[in-house]
Amino acid sequence: MAATNQFFSIIAGVGAGTGRSVALKFAKTYPVVLLARNPANYESIVQEITTSGGQAIGIPTDVSSPQSVVNAFSEIQKQYPGKKLAAAIYNVGGKFIRKPFLELTLDDYLAGYEANGKGFFLFAQAVLPLLQDSVESSPHPPSLIVTGATASLRGSANMSSFASGKFALRATVQSLAREFGPKGVHVAHSIIDGVIDIPRTKEWAVNGGVPDGKIDANAIADSYWYLHTQPRSHFTQELDCRPYVEKF
Repeated sequence: MAATNQFFSIIAGVGAGTGRSVALKFAKTYPVVLLARNPANYESIVQEITTSGGQAIGIPTDVSSPQSVVNAFSEIQKQYPGKKLAAAIYNVGGKFIRKPFLELTLDDYLAGYEANGKGFFLFAQAVLPLLQDSVESSPHPPSLIVTGATASLRGSANMSSFASGKFALRATVQSLAREFGPKGVHVAHSIIDGVIDIPRTKEWAVNGGVPDGKIDANAIADSYWYLHTQPRSHFTQELDCRPYVEKF
């Protein structure tokens, strides 16, 4: 088995919640590359990882811009020459618009697709050749793990923009899993069905405010690591998680 220091991981969509937890989890084994539109979203995470002895870099990236994605992966190659990609996590939420359908503009509607459809297309086209190149030597099956949401399964009222993007994301992941799984790349979709316990949601009385009524971001990171380390004889294509009191 190859040494893990010959590999790195990429996390697109980082901030104070799930992205941070996933970055810290994967940084225990690999150098991590953090991608976000705003450097303020990753700077403290890079510092947290490096001060604890890990390796991390951040690159400002708009995943919905072809040129921005090209620039990001060019920088990654400069930073990690000779290293191979072990895991890529797509955790980009996209623009959240809640409006009655007849009040939506075309730009409002398309906003749900920019990150979840177009952005994932650009990201996946960049990482899949790198993951394929790692199949024979990676310590675990090279993995593309994607964060979904309740809207991946259900288009609620006033949520047509966000849900249409998440539906497109899920369908694309399913297609890629069937195309690249037989080639040794594990492509998995995770449905996060509930409110995540992050600084922004601290005061939200979710599920009546009961203990553990929100999803623990560190538990999401643990499940992503579980997906990454699954043997190829046991690939999970889709995982869904929710608090014990969440209705579904």
